[in-house]
Amino acid sequence: MEDTAVTQEGSSNSSEPLNEAEEKPQQPSPEFLQRKIYFLMDQLKAMHAELPEILQTRISYDLLTELANCVLNESIFDIVKALMELQHVTEKHLIQMRAQVENEYEIEVADWRAKIKDPEELQHILGLMKIKHTKKLVETDKKIVEVLDQKVYDQQSMLQKAGVPGFYHTQSPKEIKIQMFLLDFILRLSRLKYEPNK
Repeated sequence: MEDTAVTQEGSSNSSEPLNEAEEKPQQPSPEFLQRKIYFLMDQLKAMHAELPEILQTRISYDLLTELANCVLNESIFDIVKALMELQHVTEKHLIQMRAQVENEYEIEVADWRAKIKDPEELQHILGLMKIKHTKKLVETDKKIVEVLDQKVYDQQSMLQKAGVPGFYHTQSPKEIKIQMFLLDFILRLSRLKYEPNK
């Protein structure tokens, strides 16, 4: 009885890999992947050559090689595109938020101009409003910078977790600029179509 149970389990297990093989797409050959890495490296070298010389020295050949290997997994492109879309939505919202502060000031000024007829009193009120508006604008700009800093941190975190080389938490403007160029490289690579027969 035990022999038949083992045989049945064995036969049911042996049919599963066949079904899995049918469902999984065919894996690219090592030769295909190697040719694709060469293609990606050629593209990255060309992009790298377009950078100012000071930045070229900061982005090493090893980093470009790691980047080419990383984007073989094309889901990296999807992650970067999603992060960029989220950033654009956030920036649009922040621009609207700042514009709203400006609009509120203009409406308030128009209201006071309609209410106050005495020029001296109006100038005094408008002067006070200008001070208040300037403070509110500074606070709004501070908030915008905080939101953008958090966005940069979130992007660095997500890309670091995804294994994208060159991404880690930093507040250094020089390092962030390099990361921006790396993002640009990835976006530009995502638009290219690798055709192995060419």
